[in-house]
Amino acid sequence: MTQALRHPAILDLARRDGKVTVDGLAAHFGVTLQTIRRDLTDLAESGRLERVHGGAVLPSGTTNIDYQERRNLQRSSKAEIADICATLIPNGSCLFLGIGTTCEAIAGALTQHENLLVITNNMNVANLLSGHRQAEIIVTGGTLRKTDGGLVGNVATRIIEQFKFDVAFIGCSALDDDGDVLDFDIQEVAVSQTILKQSRQVYLASDQSKFLRKAPIRVANLKDLTGFISDAPPPSDLSSACISWGTDIYLTDCS
Repeated sequence: MTQALRHPAILDLARRDGKVTVDGLAAHFGVTLQTIRRDLTDLAESGRLERVHGGAVLPSGTTNIDYQERRNLQRSSKAEIADICATLIPNGSCLFLGIGTTCEAIAGALTQHENLLVITNNMNVANLLSGHRQAEIIVTGGTLRKTDGGLVGNVATRIIEQFKFDVAFIGCSALDDDGDVLDFDIQEVAVSQTILKQSRQVYLASDQSKFLRKAPIRVANLKDLTGFISDAPPPSDLSSACISWGTDIYLTDCS
């Protein structure tokens, strides 16, 4: 396969898995490690990938990845994360589901739950649950973020302040080594911080690609949350810190 064909194929793999490795790509394409290193260098120099030790990830920094691309990232892992989240939601709960593709996956895992009151600022979640006969859905309102169907801003915050949630799930764009939960949109962050204040239990649901990314705005820290659900354990120092904080860690079978 020529370089011109490998580059878009490498990008497709990065979008699907969140990360590509030199060894894995060399085996996949049947080329040398040096050839793949040159490919990744070229893609990094053009801004389409970001080099990390042993491979590359999708670029991050001050802007987020396109929402449709995020939907395709770690799709199977998100489904497994969502299945764990569903076990943490008792029937009869008042539940909040936030913005993000993982929260959409959680909504899809609630088909067997009964007598739920679901409040969401995610239009995609509301649509997914619209046919659920055992769930009453309340949409917060707010400023519609057209890129992903999220509702943000002061209206969303004021509505959320009227509720006390039994359990809430939020996502993030990045998770720092010190446990800081990070995102890109200051208006979304304000909504997420209000959710934390109004919830008896709050969980972060996030796949392992968030360990490799950066974002500029702090939402909270894992020590502020009830638990963290992922498809891979966080770095060992952070895992130890979670134990000391009393923050539960739930891992999928694929971790």
